[in-house]
Amino acid sequence: MEALMGVFSAFGLATSAGLNAYIPLLVVALVARYTELIKLNQPWDTLTNGWVIALLIVLVLVEFFADKLPAVNHVNDAIQTFVRPTAGAIVFAASAQVISDVHPVLALSAGLLVAGGVHAVKSLAVRPAVTATTAGVGNVPVSMLEDFVSTVLSILAVLIPIIIGSVLILVISLIGWRYWRRHKSSDLQTAA
Repeated sequence: MEALMGVFSAFGLATSAGLNAYIPLLVVALVARYTELIKLNQPWDTLTNGWVIALLIVLVLVEFFADKLPAVNHVNDAIQTFVRPTAGAIVFAASAQVISDVHPVLALSAGLLVAGGVHAVKSLAVRPAVTATTAGVGNVPVSMLEDFVSTVLSILAVLIPIIIGSVLILVISLIGWRYWRRHKSSDLQTAA
């Protein structure tokens, strides 16, 4: 059961990294340093170093403010195209290393794909739609919502990973149901 919770936690943290690269890294670093909830194996235990934590705090603040300024937020998203998937890979591998059976390459790849997918949806679909429909006025509230969701998701992924697993199962079921429903509808139209 601990292995399953570790996987749920890793997926939640990687998803969070797709929204904000540094929040899940900071949450993992602080929880691992100041509690017994997470024990990071080498080399991931470097996240608990005081200098690394200070750097993560600075990076969280830089990303927070850069994402709120018009025009700068688009440049920030372009830069984060490389950073967020990397952060997702790191946080997935660091949290999945609690389970010794997960190969590091698999953990890094899964985190990269999850965070990269979330970031792609955010930067290629959601943000351009918000900018186009609100003339840019909606970007700041959406950015604040993303930061809030990233923070809550990171904390829940560490403290209560079963919630992440439940949501993951729900989303996969919903996608499967919609696919099945659409496929069945097209079969009925073809038959008619």
